[in-house]
Amino acid sequence: MTGNLEKRTIFITGSGGVLGTTYVRNMLASGAQVVATDLPGARGEALKSEFANNDNFTYYDLDVGDEDQIKEIFKRVAADGYAPNVVLNNAAITGELLMGAGKSFPDFANTSLEDWEKTIKINLTGAFLIARQMDIDIVGKYPAALINVASMYALNGPHHDIYKDMPFKSFSAYSTTKAGIHGLTLWLAGYWAARGSTVNTIAPGAVYNNHSDEFQNRVGKLIMAGRMAEPKEIADVMLFLCSEGAGYMTGQMVNVDGGFSGW
Repeated sequence: MTGNLEKRTIFITGSGGVLGTTYVRNMLASGAQVVATDLPGARGEALKSEFANNDNFTYYDLDVGDEDQIKEIFKRVAADGYAPNVVLNNAAITGELLMGAGKSFPDFANTSLEDWEKTIKINLTGAFLIARQMDIDIVGKYPAALINVASMYALNGPHHDIYKDMPFKSFSAYSTTKAGIHGLTLWLAGYWAARGSTVNTIAPGAVYNNHSDEFQNRVGKLIMAGRMAEPKEIADVMLFLCSEGAGYMTGQMVNVDGGFSGW
């Protein structure tokens, strides 16, 4: 697939996670111009350190929870000479992100409104704000594609027992936002069709990120493939969705979950 994204300028939110970084790496290897964004801090610095010598890579600090920043981001990108024709709504608060920040995973009854609303703000409102700004600054000016990143838990309930005695858990706000982001896909697909833009959702399955053998074993029993995904296995499907080959797809959810959703 090397070189098939040479006509693509891809804008990515939340580029610094295990999947985001793999998306960036794969896309650069396939010839894309990549405009990566993330919160200021270690993840953004790691991206710049790894990819700064690649002429097709550029990076901007961006908080998708900040409406004012989003209102200006595509104008900033355009002023620097980039015209994104693919946008990835990838930024999200995830269980592993919370664990890395030292956060606890309370039972549902003890979930605070503050934590619920923060997850909604980043995972769903942030995606809406990016899409709204794309509607203003990109859609209708030239053909473009939006890819919303959901999860295997968007339309499937988690098996809560696999998280017993683990340092992280599935949490309700995450699943809710990932279901909601596909609702945004479905609404926008028809709204943008006449203006030459497509909207699709990718729903990654369980992705290996130094998980314990015990957790891998528990999850593997729920997956037809019998194991967790390697990040590149998700990123390879993302390459197709970003390519011109996906031009006749819109309003779709693509499950890349090793068969988890097919049982």
